[in-house]
Amino acid sequence: MRIFVCLVPFVLLGAIPHTLQERAAPVLPGIDVLLSAPLPPMLQGKRVGLITNHTGIDRNGTSSIDRLHAASGLRLVAIFAPEHGIRGTVADGDLISSDRDTRTGLPIHSLYGATRRPTPEMLEGIDALLFDIQDVGARQYTYIWTMFYAMEAAAARTIPFVVLDRPNPIGGEIVEGNILDPAFSTFVGLQPVPIRYGLTIGELARYCNAEFKVGAQLTVVPVSGWKRGQYFDALGLPWVNPSPNIRRFETTLHYPGTVLLEGTNLTEGRGTDLPFEHTGAPWLDAPGLASEMNALRLPGIRFEATSIAVRPDGRKYPGQTIPGVRFVVTDRSSYRPVRTTLLLIDAVHRRHPDRFAWVESMDRLAGTDRFRAAIEQGTLPVLLEAWEKDARRFEELRRPYLLY
Repeated sequence: MRIFVCLVPFVLLGAIPHTLQERAAPVLPGIDVLLSAPLPPMLQGKRVGLITNHTGIDRNGTSSIDRLHAASGLRLVAIFAPEHGIRGTVADGDLISSDRDTRTGLPIHSLYGATRRPTPEMLEGIDALLFDIQDVGARQYTYIWTMFYAMEAAAARTIPFVVLDRPNPIGGEIVEGNILDPAFSTFVGLQPVPIRYGLTIGELARYCNAEFKVGAQLTVVPVSGWKRGQYFDALGLPWVNPSPNIRRFETTLHYPGTVLLEGTNLTEGRGTDLPFEHTGAPWLDAPGLASEMNALRLPGIRFEATSIAVRPDGRKYPGQTIPGVRFVVTDRSSYRPVRTTLLLIDAVHRRHPDRFAWVESMDRLAGTDRFRAAIEQGTLPVLLEAWEKDARRFEELRRPYLLY
């Protein structure tokens, strides 16, 4: 396994006091680091394919497609698009078709249509495969599993696979949630990692490549200047909504937990102004629920009773205005969105036993059927303890693959 680190732009910083270095040094995504130094050997003079979307941008907001298309020393010959399409506008779950990039004329191969893996035909004539997409730090987000399948496809053809790393937007210190049970492996959780895995996408690639024996010729071009405890809004980088229902950075703070609301008949907020930041239902006692949740004094979070206007295109309760509860972060370093959402679902189940219901996706989203069973049997505290042990175990498992 190789890690490409660009030192050239930073060699003159040795004489600057450490505190001033931290203030002055910008955070640079992998695309900036890659193109600020001579290309590594596996890319020099090569025909490359790029797996990316609208989140693949440099520090100044320029598309990685454009940067690589204009770069000397390599030839960009194909683009591959994940769920939501190359522009990130296609609704979740909707299949996308292959296309052609209007700016460069390059083919865009869909990895969320007839196939979710690059096919041998797509990889014909490609010498190296690059990946540059911003994830959100949660297991259910499909971009990371697009990367996993692409690594497998590259390994099968002995094509070098290069990840242009990006910061984990919710930091790299906190690990939370259960390690997925392989019996519930799907595209919203393909391999045994926790819900909030606390890795950059490059570190996750290193972990998966080794632990699941993918065998890819993997190179990670690291982020420069990022510290594990930093959240995205402290980096000075342009924020791009990574998918239609992650509409602002703040949503990512809640998403690892509130994505589980999709597996219930509570709304997760699709079709509203704040997806994944509030929840509700026509029958919900919102004031009572907010009061109960606030009484738990959970760290870093408070709850506000509100009303939620669902647009006609909403997935649940379309066209209705329903009672709801909003999640408001007060301290992101102590907030645990997975634990918080589990406790909220449990409270709703107890308060509305005749109205609350699961939907078919719950076990896939949770990566287990034990959560649903714990709610129904009243044993959630036991499950929370087990999930905490899962998270602590993964913190040790991930240690050899950390880059920052």
